[in-house]
Amino acid sequence: MSQFFQPNIKRNGRIARGVIGTLSLIAGIVLVDYNLWFGLVFVAAGLFAIYEALAGWCLARACGIKTKI
Repeated sequence: MSQFFQPNIKRNGRIARGVIGTLSLIAGIVLVDYNLWFGLVFVAAGLFAIYEALAGWCLARACGIKTKI
């Protein structure tokens, strides 16, 4: 199980996930005013993407899915 959580993305992937996470987090904060559950989904996705960027770890890659970045 420890190999599953090993860092598996490089600098470009970390930057991409950080940007996507930040944009999702901002969108979620804005959307919470209109639809609570939809906004919370975006906030959760944004926080998870930011975690991936900080940890250098990608869930999709850990599950064996090939990604470009």
